[in-house]
Amino acid sequence: MQDAYRVFVGSLNREAPYFQGARGVGLSVYSFDEETLEMRKLAETGDVDNPTFLSVTPDGSHVYANSEVFTWREGVVSAYHFDRQTGTLSYINKQPTLGSITAHNTVTRDGTKLLVANYGMGEGGPDRSVVVYGLRDDGGLTAPLSSVAHSGTGPDAARQERPHAHSVTETIAGGVAIVADLGIDRLVSYRIGPDGGLTRLAESVLAPGAGPRHVALHPGGCFVFVMNELDSTVVSLALDEASGRLTEIDTKPAVPAAARDGNHCADIQISPDGRFLYGSNRGHDSVVVFSVDQQTGTLALVDHAPCGGATPRNLALTPSGRHLFSANQNADRISIFARAAATGRLADTGRFIEIGTPMCVKIVR
Repeated sequence: MQDAYRVFVGSLNREAPYFQGARGVGLSVYSFDEETLEMRKLAETGDVDNPTFLSVTPDGSHVYANSEVFTWREGVVSAYHFDRQTGTLSYINKQPTLGSITAHNTVTRDGTKLLVANYGMGEGGPDRSVVVYGLRDDGGLTAPLSSVAHSGTGPDAARQERPHAHSVTETIAGGVAIVADLGIDRLVSYRIGPDGGLTRLAESVLAPGAGPRHVALHPGGCFVFVMNELDSTVVSLALDEASGRLTEIDTKPAVPAAARDGNHCADIQISPDGRFLYGSNRGHDSVVVFSVDQQTGTLALVDHAPCGGATPRNLALTPSGRHLFSANQNADRISIFARAAATGRLADTGRFIEIGTPMCVKIVR
């Protein structure tokens, strides 16, 4: 299985009142053979608390895991080294995230920095929305280089009582970060300086109560797609790279109208060729599939595929685009789907990773 993919999984191992159990180990690594669908566990560690989101370097050698622990005023982000030859995980270091309920992170395209988003709950502590770290030669994290805080509220009193930065995504061209803030219904764009400084470029306002959560980027760089958690919609926008401004093109419901109550959207992914979007619906327990018009960025519904479990929190496509993984949090499994390149449709392979409370899955060659 020398050419197999490496699959990195974060699973919940500490209880939190807004999750339904914590049955996971922490951080795990598997190999996946895309031809035979053979899956093999390579390594795992329970030393990291609640790794609800991971980033992995393109070569799979380093993993950055957020710790989301309900009672902490500050989260932490931890760096691990994965040795492909020995199949072992080694701890490098960790840094405070300067905010609570640490939700998302991403390695910059030049491989020099890590960007972290803090959802934030309650008051107290540094309460920063986005933090930038440098990456050392050994893959470890420097102390924070810079941070910013958002302000404002949204119309949903229960979920938008304050800012809630839910993800931070660097544009295809690089050097600009788009922060989806669920609490204020805004996408906030920042220029990333060579020193790690963040300069605000633009704020793009979405529909009141939309609750933007995660972002997918068209590989051509001109379109941005947003999964809105609170109103269960997917939005496509045009990106002006120079100004960081996003202009809405199209909005489509992520679930049938009858399923909207009780549904909360989560993740969004795009096929390598940019022709199809995949979004996860918690409640409806489906993966919505949209086709993307390559000239206009408009969306057309293709299908709602059952997620193969319950509460699909996170999705991942293999780099080839042939398979999609759905981390079904409350089913204790990651379901594996075959993807039809021509139609975008998903077919359950019947294969899955059995793991307690999976929260995040990342796949690299």
